[in-house]
Amino acid sequence: ALTKNMWDVFRFFQENKFAKLKLIEIISPCISVCVSDPVSGYCYGCARSDEEKQLWKDPNTSVAWKEEQISVLKARMSGFQLEAFTASYNHKINSGTSLIKEAKLMSERK
Repeated sequence: ALTKNMWDVFRFFQENKFAKLKLIEIISPCISVCVSDPVSGYCYGCARSDEEKQLWKDPNTSVAWKEEQISVLKARMSGFQLEAFTASYNHKINSGTSLIKEAKLMSERK
């Protein structure tokens, strides 16, 4: 049987779908650059290694790991790379599409 507290949580999720998304899913840091540096092995766009990309896709990977990973990735970046990533990732969180992917889609429509 569901307790009163469980019903309150259920109602909250029904009423606030954005909050539900934020609590359950961490958006992938991929910003559609997808080219790795041959020396470090890190993607120029998201600063992930191939192993980290695979872990991100694994359904057993925890939300806590993904949240921590975002901080780790940002710490690997600096200057314009960090600025570009932050802008594009925030755009992806808010719109569902990275800035680069959005620009590609718009140019394909022309």
